[in-house]
Amino acid sequence: MFSAALETMEEVQPPVTPPIDPNGKRSEASLLDICEKVLSLDGSTCDEALKLFTETKRILSASMSNIGSGTREEVERFWFAFILYSVKRLSVRKEADGQSVSGDNGFNLCQILRALKLNIVDFFRELPQFVIKAGSVLGELYGADWENRLQAKELQANFVHLSLLSKYYKRGFHEFFLTYDANAEKNSANSSTYLADSYRFGWLLFLALRNHAFSRFKDLVTCSNGVVSILAILIIHVPCRFRNFSIQDSSRFVNKGDKGVDLVASLCKIYDASEDELRIVIDKANNLVETILKKKPSPASDCQTDKLDNIDPDGLTYFEDLLEEMSISSSLIMLEKDYDDGKGELDERVFINEEDSLLGSGSLSAGAVNITGVKRKIDALSSPARTLISPLSPHKSPAAKTNGISGATKLAATPVSTAMTTAKWLRTVICPLLPKPSPGLEHFLKSCDRDITNDVTRRAHIILEAIFPNSSLGAQCGGGSLQAVDLMDDIWAEQRRLEALKLYYRVLEAMCKAEAQILHANNLNSLLTNERFHRCMLACSAELVLATHKTITMLFPAVLERTGITAFDLSKVIESFIRHEDSLPRELRRHLNSLEERLLESMVWEKGSSMYNSLIVARPSLALEINQLGLLAEPMPSLDAIAALINFSEGVNHASSIQKHETCSGQNGGIRSPKRLCTDYRSILVERNSFTSPVKDRLLALGNVKSKMLPPPLQSAFASPTRPNPGGGGETCAETGINIFFTKINKLAAVRINGMVERLQLSQQIRESVYCFFQHVLAQRTSLLFSRHIDQIILCCFYGVSKISQMSLTFREIIYNYRKQPQCKPLVFRSVYVDSLQCRRQGRIGPDHVDIITFYNEIFIPAVKPLLVELGPVRNDRAVEANNKPEGQCPGSPKVSVFPSVPDMSPKKVSAVHNVYVSPLRGSKMDALISHSTKSYYACVGESTHAYQSPSKDLSAINNRLNNSSSNRKRTLNFDVEAGLVSDSMVANSLNLQNQNQNQNVSDGLSSGAAPLKTEPTDS
Repeated sequence: MFSAALETMEEVQPPVTPPIDPNGKRSEASLLDICEKVLSLDGSTCDEALKLFTETKRILSASMSNIGSGTREEVERFWFAFILYSVKRLSVRKEADGQSVSGDNGFNLCQILRALKLNIVDFFRELPQFVIKAGSVLGELYGADWENRLQAKELQANFVHLSLLSKYYKRGFHEFFLTYDANAEKNSANSSTYLADSYRFGWLLFLALRNHAFSRFKDLVTCSNGVVSILAILIIHVPCRFRNFSIQDSSRFVNKGDKGVDLVASLCKIYDASEDELRIVIDKANNLVETILKKKPSPASDCQTDKLDNIDPDGLTYFEDLLEEMSISSSLIMLEKDYDDGKGELDERVFINEEDSLLGSGSLSAGAVNITGVKRKIDALSSPARTLISPLSPHKSPAAKTNGISGATKLAATPVSTAMTTAKWLRTVICPLLPKPSPGLEHFLKSCDRDITNDVTRRAHIILEAIFPNSSLGAQCGGGSLQAVDLMDDIWAEQRRLEALKLYYRVLEAMCKAEAQILHANNLNSLLTNERFHRCMLACSAELVLATHKTITMLFPAVLERTGITAFDLSKVIESFIRHEDSLPRELRRHLNSLEERLLESMVWEKGSSMYNSLIVARPSLALEINQLGLLAEPMPSLDAIAALINFSEGVNHASSIQKHETCSGQNGGIRSPKRLCTDYRSILVERNSFTSPVKDRLLALGNVKSKMLPPPLQSAFASPTRPNPGGGGETCAETGINIFFTKINKLAAVRINGMVERLQLSQQIRESVYCFFQHVLAQRTSLLFSRHIDQIILCCFYGVSKISQMSLTFREIIYNYRKQPQCKPLVFRSVYVDSLQCRRQGRIGPDHVDIITFYNEIFIPAVKPLLVELGPVRNDRAVEANNKPEGQCPGSPKVSVFPSVPDMSPKKVSAVHNVYVSPLRGSKMDALISHSTKSYYACVGESTHAYQSPSKDLSAINNRLNNSSSNRKRTLNFDVEAGLVSDSMVANSLNLQNQNQNQNVSDGLSSGAAPLKTEPTDS
């Protein structure tokens, strides 16, 4: 019966879309028509577009149902857009002097999308499918570096940044200036359009500033300073009658005594900007006004105008006739011409016209830039590393500071304002530190078997210069997102290096202090001499600096590529980094949490992950398949190799000592090429050191009932994978590391399974069954996760359990609800990797990526069928339990659930038949409420109200009192009033009433010292 249920797959067949005509003549004619008649492209560009279309036509036919709405006409338009954008970015043309020039063919992305009637948001949503499925073709036609030259991720990040900055500018403009002119009729006919013109003037001047002055480092914080500088220029040049503020408003502005308001300091106070940096940016903007608009600058102190009344003119520049009503139109024309001369792929002027159809609707993400409220909450809850601590608990950091112009009004945080406050933390907490090891850290470095201070400092300078290279080195730093590194300014790069360096030394010292307390020793030689550990710490520090400034040219995983480590390596230090930096703002903690999820869900499973090098030691049965698929990581490049790549010349004499003291079993002392594949078993052991955080080591020891003592937290972390774990248990270090890794994967899967169960409204039995099934797949069919996303396996587990249980749950319904999950990416169910070589060996021919239904039918079910049959059917009786359970009946002791405890979303509905919601009481409130002197007056759920009684009996007694008391019905809480939530005040009033009627004596005894019951304020 079970087998029959598994083989009934008619309902999950993918929808059939009419394919592209076999000869492609109609589609080719349509593409040629767009190229020649709409975009007016030259013959060579048209031929190249047709060639790329012909090469990818087979892929297009196989992907019809997965792009856009799935209709042939729309899919064709998307595919034409992908083809033309690729040709635009990747084609190489010859100049008259014989030099090759890439990526300039006289048209841009915006023109392509307008011609094909598509918008930017939809284009970037669908582009990853083309990049993955047509990647092999693009590599053959345009070379191995095609993805770097395509610049798709950078362009998407640029679009997201501009969307945020345009909203930031609009918000600021409307805070300071009117949205309309109430006196337009009394003044002039042009006055009605002046505000719209001045609004556009500010945005165009910002674009000129961004393109000319920020062309080397277009990060969000620097650009936000640019927006604030434009507001400063507008404030002192727009006529006073258009202002929406009073300069005497002390809550907004900073006064300097008799001199008036300090405008720059005031704007820095409002927007959490750096005063020194803002003054520099204002000077750059003034220079552009002088250069582009040909306006003559004058010191504000020499000008007599009402616009400067009550404003301190020191350090300000004023331009006569800059924004007068009669001259603004000419200024706009000059700014428009300047922008047209240097326009890129995106026409950035469309961002101030929100009604432009080119922008599209919805949102895109660029790293941690665009995080919605739901996504933030999931990030705060679902990291599998969060077991003993809560790194997202409130901290006193600048990120928690109220933003907004009015001190009395708390404005909602935006991605830009959050970036500014996070940058303030970096500026005020980290920047004042010294760029060298503190005396405390030096003590630990000198307490090793030898003094390693010089090794640590040299390594830090080499790695950070590789991550943040000078522009002169940009041409040599090929690879990944750093191809555009020559756009970064040398001063900017040096500032970022210093910030990352200081953060690295600060966290490293905190970790050393914690380790010394645990080990009762100051000699941390095994920890501090490990090359991979230090590179992970430096990469984590650099990533936080990049996340703070939110660059568009160095997106993750750039830090992995430049430091020579893998996602598996970095995932091991994230938790420790969070725990040992108490001042880290919540937004950066969220960034690390979401980064950890991203690493665990897919990146550690990618080809070339060092996880596979540990896995073949811990699970020898998988070694053959891992080697056949070529999944092993390359050796970590030596520090000498990285120093040579960036021409690092200082302290070369330290290299040999660092290499000499890297304890790697089986190393012959030679430096392997960073590009040489690690295919022999012996080379796997050279640099595959598996290390974990102290929290996880302690958890393993606590979970082993035979353990008599805690092993040294990091003692086994850096030994050879084949060496026995010093903590005992007969495990090798590789086995310990993989067990911890699998535990984290299971915890992440549990969080996501729980979210899907609640969304699908399934029973807890189904939840446990899906989770057990996933655990079995991970442990016994581990290869199903190779080069795939764990959500793909979770979705298949849901459908497999539903089929074996004969539930009426379709794959379409599962995917529909998965789309609503905060971590959902359409690529997860539209493009699942399959090994084409293995398929050909089994007699099947097909593409490298298929939809999830094809993967389920052809790969997943044949591999897991015995596990699913062994699991057996499960009843989805959630509704039955809710409808048949008598009111007031308290169930007996429940069966111990195999499902791990996961953080709950709050508030959470706890009754299927009543509108009852619960939220956990915050720890700080619990401590205040139940103090040592008053805790005997309160009872908590789970705490017996009578001596030697169980919580089950107490809950029964409470239910009986609420439901069966006829004499005091007025004390019963009504949980179904207007189907809403029960307010804190209602509960408080009811409790007060009960106290007055039944506990008068106790109330009298406490009346002199008891505080009135307060409602808990909502979290901000």
